[in-house]
Amino acid sequence: MLTLTIDEIQKNLTSYLHQVAAGESIIIIQEGQPIAEIKPVSSTSQQLRPYGLYAGEFTLPDDFDTPSPEDISNNFEGK
Repeated sequence: MLTLTIDEIQKNLTSYLHQVAAGESIIIIQEGQPIAEIKPVSSTSQQLRPYGLYAGEFTLPDDFDTPSPEDISNNFEGK
């Protein structure tokens, strides 16, 4: 992990961004205090899960959306 000042990163931003793309993380400091972190974007966060991923894995009962008994509803509502 690199630690750079704002001035250092401004002088050669493109080079540092290439390092980030290669997997390196950079901490940016100002007056000796860390203020930001630049890190690679994980590839898993960019992928959306496909529709129907768990199709056929479970079934919902026919009464799934019927109202709950009053005593259970009251407990959820704090009554």
